Amino acid sequence: MAATVTRVSRRAFGAGLLTAGLVAKTAFAQETPRRGGTLVATWGGGEPQACYVPSGGGPSPTFSSSKLLERLAGRRMDGVFQGELAEAWKPAADFKSYAVKIRKGVKFHDGKDMTTADVVYSIDEIWKKHAAAAALTEFAGVAAPDADTVVLTFNKPVPEFFFASLLCGPANYILPKHVYAGSDPLANPANDAPVGTGPWKFKEWVRGNHIRFVRNESYWRRDTPYLDRLIIRYIRDPAGRTAALEAGEIHIGVLNPVPLAEIRRLTATTRFVTTTKGYDEAVWSATLECNMRNPVFAKREVRQAMFFAVDRDLIAKTVYYGHARPGTSPIYSPNKEYFTADIFKTGFDPKKAAALLDSAGYPKKAGAKRFKLNLVAAGWFAENARIGAIVEQGLEDIGVDVTLTVPDRQASLKRIYTDYDFDLAISNQANPSEPVPATTQYFTSDGIRKGVPFRNASGFHTDEVDALVEKIKVETDPGRRKALVAEFQKTVTQECPNLPLVELESITVASTRVQDHSNDPNFLAASWHDVWLAS
Repeated sequence: MAATVTRVSRRAFGAGLLTAGLVAKTAFAQETPRRGGTLVATWGGGEPQACYVPSGGGPSPTFSSSKLLERLAGRRMDGVFQGELAEAWKPAADFKSYAVKIRKGVKFHDGKDMTTADVVYSIDEIWKKHAAAAALTEFAGVAAPDADTVVLTFNKPVPEFFFASLLCGPANYILPKHVYAGSDPLANPANDAPVGTGPWKFKEWVRGNHIRFVRNESYWRRDTPYLDRLIIRYIRDPAGRTAALEAGEIHIGVLNPVPLAEIRRLTATTRFVTTTKGYDEAVWSATLECNMRNPVFAKREVRQAMFFAVDRDLIAKTVYYGHARPGTSPIYSPNKEYFTADIFKTGFDPKKAAALLDSAGYPKKAGAKRFKLNLVAAGWFAENARIGAIVEQGLEDIGVDVTLTVPDRQASLKRIYTDYDFDLAISNQANPSEPVPATTQYFTSDGIRKGVPFRNASGFHTDEVDALVEKIKVETDPGRRKALVAEFQKTVTQECPNLPLVELESITVASTRVQDHSNDPNFLAASWHDVWLAS
């Protein structure tokens, strides 16, 4: 071991990567990946309902399943798409079909070859019906004209960026047809012990404690993985995860595994490094949603006033200890493809908020409130309750009577997405670079799906926005598509039905022994075939 500048990942970590002021002073100087060892990982949430969930199921099953199952494509840190189980893909001249060349020599964990039949089955039965149903509204079919090629056809033109993003969607895996065909994929026992093509093979799941994976000796990426074993430990209490990291029982934690207040202290020990890299394709936000079913929100000025009344800087500094930034648009600022600053801005301005309510016909009268609202702060993140208190105070200051409630996770899901039992809701979104449908579905008619979490709970939709999104879906010229997405941002920020209060700075905490991590734009959902431990 030698004292040197921090070397966390020689490929991904460059200047400015570590969170400001949180730089470890010593690290291991090894350059060549070391083989062997067991990496123990965790994340800032709970245990999954299944190791693999066909519809995605959120970050917890994505974290576990992505080590065992693989996608047709991936995206590099520089934004370039590259093949994984697909070697290449090419659109037809009219962009209504794409030919995908399938990688040869890939085997499932049970020794059977991966073939085009597995790809066709996965797209037709899993993607279309579960994993990517919202994205494949114009999907016409999939077939294998030969042993090396699969062709996807669509009813309308499909942009190349959309198609490439589809191939590397977090839940868009290639599954073994011989394991899933003829079964209900949602209830297949293999979901708890997946058989995939990934670098890791399922070994055991001790419920309430951990899932253990072992190296896939027949992995198609030769000479990887470097590690012998990978263990994902589940510790519900953030303080418990902090203690396990300090005790050396856990080597790496992703997606804010420890309380934000502990970040600086952990890094000061020089035993840990922190980074915000590895989240560009899963940028989280805390949002404020107006329920259009309440007549008070029929006027746009009232919706705008809600956002002018909230101090986003205060939320970023006090709730997230500076590990957040004020949000402006539903397309988040790290999105290099589509974010624009040319939008309607709702910065903190209580006087403007009050004036908007006055002009909307809700003047403040002596000794009385303008109107009453029920504010629900979703209970899946502890920070939401603290945000709720700031929103409540901001609205009270402009004469709006607010009742704040913080239900638990299940009750929050029911109140916001099934019963629509709220006037304002503080929720969360994690949006990738491709805006359709992940982002646009919060503002369109087809996004209003009662009982489906993280969709258009506000009920907002207009013919203008619906038509604009339909144009975005089929525009194959990258420049014109970018202009349409900019128009979408300007329109919905002016309408203000549902906007981010803050964009969250997701953080990975790792022992200085862990090398070549955070080198994928969605690192939580990456395979981790190239991570290794210094001796």
